[in-house]
Order: sequence, then structure tokens, then C-alpha cells
Amino acid sequence: MKPKVYIDGKEGTTGLQIYDRLAGRDDIELLLIDEAKRKDTEERRKLLNAADLAFLCLPDAAAIEAVSLIENDNTRVIDASTAHRTAEGWVYGFPELTGARQRIKLAKRVANPGCHATGFLSSVAPLVQLGVLPKDYPLTCYSLTGYSGGGKKLIAEYEAADRDGLLDAPNIYALSLQHKHIPEMTAVAGLTAPPVFSPILGDVYKGMATAILLHNRLLRGMPAAEEVQEVLAGYYEGSALISVAPFGGEKPRIAAAEWAGKDTLKLVVTGNREQTMVTAVFDNLGKGASGAAVQNMNLMLGFDETKGLAV
Repeated sequence: MKPKVYIDGKEGTTGLQIYDRLAGRDDIELLLIDEAKRKDTEERRKLLNAADLAFLCLPDAAAIEAVSLIENDNTRVIDASTAHRTAEGWVYGFPELTGARQRIKLAKRVANPGCHATGFLSSVAPLVQLGVLPKDYPLTCYSLTGYSGGGKKLIAEYEAADRDGLLDAPNIYALSLQHKHIPEMTAVAGLTAPPVFSPILGDVYKGMATAILLHNRLLRGMPAAEEVQEVLAGYYEGSALISVAPFGGEKPRIAAAEWAGKDTLKLVVTGNREQTMVTAVFDNLGKGASGAAVQNMNLMLGFDETKGLAV
């Protein structure tokens, strides 16, 4: 029998992207809500409880409410909101991190990572786990992102015919340095203090480049940038969705939109003997959101991890 899958919040950007990846598959049964009832609590309750797996593509409060509507022990959940990423009883859905894949396969509740957090953790978590990066390292990170990650309102603002001309240039935001992804970035990486994190909006629909900046003298063994590349390449060896570019083979510039349309992530390590920059290049709607959610679904339902993904 095919597993039944329901997307609660299919009309949002993340939900639509998940639907696009699943609509053509013949190994699952997609449960669809009547458009006239998509905000009807009882109809949503019915579908949530009928599903073998439910995606929650909702604001935080609505995601918490959706979980409360599930009245059986069978429905498994992947929550794309921020609500449960550091919550007890939820598995963080980043399969490539050591030990995570098996936990996801067995989990009833999986919290899908945030897009900026995905880029940050792809470099920081392995370096911390391997003891190269001290847990108390004073990390600095910036992340260039396409505007689609901001949802329908921001998309409309960027795509309006009479939009503000200042949107033509990159826009730095979250100026209080308290972006909502910081708690998961800190907790999942195992850091003792949060990073100084600055996200930047670009005038591009999708694409992301998240970079950490390191002083090599503060790392264990004081490795050169090329040695950091070797550590990360070893960590991700054999990974289907995360790759590490050869050291020294990079172009003169790194484009945030280079991996747009893909569900994979590429790490680019640059620098020298004294300093290192590690940049994660990926699609904020792919490995940063919907692609990652489908990857987690594949693991939870016993499918090939990359099925339905753009690799």
C-alpha cells in the first residue's frame, strides 16, 4: 500500500515546492484538501490523521496547532517552520551530520532545518564534531539569500512593478543580530555561544551563499585553508547531496545563485595559511527548505534518499 502524504500549507512557497517534487511520483498517495476548506480546522484534522506522513508548511503558531490536531500514533511529521527545531522530542532533519540519518529514519517528528542554518551547519557542525573548531570559537557568519525565502509578502514586494529602487542593491537585515535561525545554528553545532550572524537579501529569486570566516591560529592544530578543505572533503565523502569543491579550483567570484534549481549543496573552501573562508552554495528553496524536506521524507518512508530531487 502506498504511504499517504499530506502537505498542510501547500499554498505557501515551501509547500508549493514540496508539492512540485511529489506531484509526479507514483510511489506515494498525495492527500489534497478542498481549496474551499484549506483553513477549516476539522478538515485539516481529518487529513492530518489520515496521513502516514504530514508536512507542516505553516507559520510557527499554526505548526504547533497542527501537531495538536494529530490524535494517533501513526502520523509522522516533518515541520518546515521554526517552531520545533530545538524542541525536545524532535529530530533535527540534517541527514549528513554524523548519526542523524538513522535518527531521521526512525523518527516520528522531524524538524526541517532553516535555510541559513543549513549553510552554517554544513561547515561548522563537522568542524566542531571533529575537534578542529573549538566550541567557544567567536564565529562570524554572513549569508546571501534570494528573496523567495521571505515568503509571499516579500516576493510581492520584490516583484512589484513600482518597487522601491533600493531593492536593486543587496539589503542587510536582522540588524539586531537575533535572526530566528540562530538558536538552531548554536544548538545543533554544539557551540557555547551564538555566532555573529548577518543575513543579506539579494535581488534574485532563489539561491544562497552562507560563509563563515576563520582565524586559523584559533583552530586546533592551526590548519591552513587547504587542510580545512581536506577535513570537510573527508567528512562528506560519499554524500549524495553535499560536495566539497577542490581547493584552489574556484572561480574569482562565488555567485549565490550558482546552485539555484538544485537540491544539492556545495562547500567552497578558500583562504591561505592564516585565514579561511568556507562558503556553502545552495538553493534556499532546495537543500535549504523543500528539497531537504523531501529528502527527509524519503528516509522516513524507506525510499531512496534522493528520489524526486534535482541532483
